[in-house]
Formats: sequence, structure tokens, C-alpha cells
Amino acid sequence: MRKRFDPLITGIIIALIAGLFLPVSARGASILSVIADIGVGTVFLFYGLQLATREVIRGLTNIRLQGSILAMTFVIFPVIGIVSAKIFEPFVGEMFATGILYVALLPSTIQSSVTFVSIARGNVAGAVAAATISNVAGMFLTPLLVLIFMDMGGASTGGFTSVLYKLLLPFIVGQLLQPFVGDWMRARRHITKRIDTTAIIIVVFSAVVKATRDNAWSSVTLGGFIVLFVVLSAILALALGITWYGGRALKMDDRDRIVTLFCGTTKSLATGIPMAKALFDPAIVGAIAVPVIIFHQLQLTVSAVIARRLGATRE
Repeated sequence: MRKRFDPLITGIIIALIAGLFLPVSARGASILSVIADIGVGTVFLFYGLQLATREVIRGLTNIRLQGSILAMTFVIFPVIGIVSAKIFEPFVGEMFATGILYVALLPSTIQSSVTFVSIARGNVAGAVAAATISNVAGMFLTPLLVLIFMDMGGASTGGFTSVLYKLLLPFIVGQLLQPFVGDWMRARRHITKRIDTTAIIIVVFSAVVKATRDNAWSSVTLGGFIVLFVVLSAILALALGITWYGGRALKMDDRDRIVTLFCGTTKSLATGIPMAKALFDPAIVGAIAVPVIIFHQLQLTVSAVIARRLGATRE
């Protein structure tokens, strides 16, 4: 039976509404921020515990597949984001435009992209490797791209340092412990998923509370929000077209084209929101998180439909 509610999306919506309207004191906001930081570190620790190092090594053998996905994720997508942010900033405002660019700089998802590849009957092993490589590379490349292309007060070299000790260090610790507990963790992936979901909801709530206290939403209009939704939909459609027909141009078989389709177009909410908290001034994290959340919901809905149709066709 299909679930009527996605706990992550439902929790995010509740956190957004609560953060907008629930009064929280300055001390309460500070405590929330600390809890969110602990949650972020825990998430990446569990990623390190769960992901087998051999998956990354195995994926490196398919250079054409992995190279095309990395190029799409960290070269072509950022170009799309830069152009879109500049064109649509007058319509969506500076903060949402910044969020659009930030979405384009994020790594691929792990869980959802691999799931969609499996549903579509694609190369699951290649998808696992691609998503893992993208996320590991994203820990370095996303902060670097933010520092290069997002010339604004919210991003700084201090943010890169913050990513290192809040995200990368827990992940490395997890990888060091992975040979001892990795099999146990992989047999209980629901633990990581629940911690992941809980941490993201707390981070969203903390970020929105801070943004509300700092009056960061004053420039956001309903019209700007609608335009933002349309722009992100167009970006997703363009990315899907590039990856699908680009795979054909590279003479990939259908199973690998399916991997590029989903791993090259999905963007990680689990990495994006915690990393935004580490990279940007707390006053603007809430507004920057909005495009990330919208794009995440769009990619889940659209990718689910495409994956089911591809799977039925291949079957």
C-alpha cells in the first residue's frame, strides 16, 4: 500500500509553518541552532558508517558514466544556475535567486536517485557509485563553487572550515569505523533514514525561526514565489532533457542512460540544507533553503512518474 504522507516532506512543511508563526526567544533560537548542528554531524557520521568504500572504488571503473554525471552535476548544472539566477533575480528577489544558484551547486541525492534507477530497471550498481561519488565530491566542490560564484556576504572561507568540521570530519570518522559496523548499518538503513529525516526537519525549523526573527522574509512576495516555482520546474525539465539525450549522444546503453537521468538531475536536500547552515549567515539560510525544498519536491514527483514509465516500458 502506498504511503499517503512522506514523513520528510510533511515534517518540512510543518517546520516551515511553525518557524514562520511560532514565537521563539533569542535563547531558544540559539539552543535550536546547537541542536541542529549536532543533528547535522550525526547525519554525516551515519553516512560514513553506512557507505561501503568499495562502492566508490567500483564506480570509478566506469569512467564515461561517472564522468558524465560529475560534469552534469558540477559543471553544466552550475552554468544553468548562474544564468537562471541572473535572469530571474528581478522577478524572484535576491535571496531566492541566491537559492536557485545554490540548488545548482549541490551534489546528487543518494537514496532517491538510486531508488528511481531501480524502479526504472537501470544500472543500480552504477547509480550507487555515482551518487556516492557525487556526495563525497560535493563535500569539497559545493563549498568551493559557493565561494567562487556566490560573491555575497553570506558565504565565506569560514563557511568552508565549518563544512570541514561539521560535515566532513564526522563522515571520515564514520568511514574509519565502517569496516567494523558497516554491514550492521547497511542491514538497518531505516536508522539512518530516520536520523536523516529528523535532523533535516530540525535544521529547517531552526533556519526559518532565525530568518523570521531577522525579518528575512520582508522582500518575499507571492508573485515571486510563483515565479520561483516555474523557474525551478523549467530548470528540472532542461536538466532531464540534457542528461537523457546526452546519454544517447555518448552512446550509452539504456541502463546507463537511466543512471545519468536520475543521478545527474536530482539535488540532495539532505546535504544541501545542512551545508547551507554551515556556509551562510543564519539570517539568510531560511530563504536560501526554500528553493532547495521546492526543487526537492519537484524532482521526487517528476522522477517518480518517469521512473515508473521507464520501468513499465523496459519490463
